[in-house]
Amino acid sequence: MATTDRQATTLALAHALSAAERGLAVIPLSRTKLPALRSPHRDDPHPAGPPCHGECGRFGHGVHDASTDPARIRALFAAALRATGYGIACGLPPHHLIGVDLDTKAGADSSVAQRELALRHLFTIPATVVVLTPSGGRHLWLSGPPDAVVPNSAGRLAPGIDIRGAGGYLVGPGSRTDRGVYMAAPGTAHLPPAACPPALLRLLLPPPRAHHPTPPSTGGHGRGLVQFVLAAHEGQRNTRLFWAACRAYEDGIGPALVDPLVDAARTTGLSEREARATIASAARMTGH
Repeated sequence: MATTDRQATTLALAHALSAAERGLAVIPLSRTKLPALRSPHRDDPHPAGPPCHGECGRFGHGVHDASTDPARIRALFAAALRATGYGIACGLPPHHLIGVDLDTKAGADSSVAQRELALRHLFTIPATVVVLTPSGGRHLWLSGPPDAVVPNSAGRLAPGIDIRGAGGYLVGPGSRTDRGVYMAAPGTAHLPPAACPPALLRLLLPPPRAHHPTPPSTGGHGRGLVQFVLAAHEGQRNTRLFWAACRAYEDGIGPALVDPLVDAARTTGLSEREARATIASAARMTGH
């Protein structure tokens, strides 16, 4: 088994280096499709600031470790002894990759849903890289414009259609997982990611966020905390809100910043009840 794993790691590294030559930033993945390196902060107490995205200089920050540098990629795989695959980071230059994941789970016919979506919004998917998944699904690789930040989503466009955008990653072809091997569809491996059709891109981008002014008494620091919450992605909204509220109370501007923080949190997708409960927890934590 150990020999098989070493062979799988060597093969995954070779595929990852090949992808990097095409300008695709990569990280090692385990058989579960998760990043193969554990976080160096897993045993840290509650962080005093924003989450570390690699500023500490150590490996183990998931997609934030992604690189096209061959030396760094080899170092990542040398540290990830059980890696059997690799992930390709989305949203990074030069391709600004967007992944359309047509899944087969829960009985959804995502291919039909994708065709209906294309007919309804008058777009076609151009010839591009298609990766076949072990479960019978497909990943379509598209390229977005540099100034567009496409968020990750699951089933928002239609049942069975997930989107991998900024902060997400796609399992690269040649990766071996518990379910099997990911493979490029015949005739597509040599293609560059095709430009995302404008009509589809409009569906993928979030609606413009309304401007939420902060009371003048909170100053620039208060505006910075509100912007910190507004920049939260799904999965970090409560954490960012809690941290910002703690800083606000510690700096004496907590009461004045409650409503702007609630408005910012609602913009990111939290309910008002969730936001106010999180801010109340921050007030208790800081002795207010």
